[in-house]
Formats: sequence, structure tokens, C-alpha cells
Amino acid sequence: MPKMKTKSAAKKRFRVTANGKIKRSCSGKNHILTKKDRKRKNNLAAGAYVDCTQEKTMKTLIYNK
Repeated sequence: MPKMKTKSAAKKRFRVTANGKIKRSCSGKNHILTKKDRKRKNNLAAGAYVDCTQEKTMKTLIYNK
């Protein structure tokens, strides 16, 4: 059976921290920014973590084990 490749999209969108959590960026920061106030845009720029229910799935996409 061939090896499972790392998903390029997951590689670009997610980063694994030193503690093993998976960091992601928030959605909603690409377009239609004129109607969003400054506070909302700054909070979207901060980033977030993947939910614990999805961590196993994301790690298989990133690590290809």
C-alpha cells in the first residue's frame, strides 16, 4: 500500500505548537472588511486553536502517519 501524503492545504493552514495543540487562523479577515469595526478585525487577527474533537483528524492530515 502506498504512503499517505501530507495534505498541502492542511500544511499551509495549521501549525503545531510545542505543547501539541494545533493553531489556526480565524476566518472572516479576507474581504468585506469595511463594515467590520476595528475591534472585530483585531480580534480576528489573533488566531485560535483547533477544537479537541478535531485534533486527531488534523494531526493525521499534517503528520501523515
